[in-house]
Amino acid sequence: MSTIQDLRPKPADSEKITINLGYVDLGHIDLMVQQGFYSNRTDFIRTAIRTQLDRHADVVRQSVARQSLDLGLRHYSRADLQAARDSGAPLHINVLGLASIAADVTPELARAAIAAVTVLGALHATPEVKAALADRTR
Repeated sequence: MSTIQDLRPKPADSEKITINLGYVDLGHIDLMVQQGFYSNRTDFIRTAIRTQLDRHADVVRQSVARQSLDLGLRHYSRADLQAARDSGAPLHINVLGLASIAADVTPELARAAIAAVTVLGALHATPEVKAALADRTR
């Protein structure tokens, strides 16, 4: 019997957030759900967020270009970091979306290979690597 094992676990495609809403706002959302405009509270909130992002899309595009941000998912493997360390040109990670650092990257390699980390969204890395990069993360 063979066993299939993922070499690199698939990152989650979303991040959980918590918000506090006033009772009246929450009541309005529940009414919209009850009336069938949205399937649930989450559907309403996601739609509202996407509407606002669409409304400000031009400003976001300009800001992404100005800040030289990688947009979307950017994965950094152990080999990527070793190459950066060996070349003497440490990485400046600038991501809008999800930046992930491979689980087999040691804190020492991360510090040697990464000069700065700016992530607007989420950074997935081991707790040890995140701690090693804490002073370089904005």
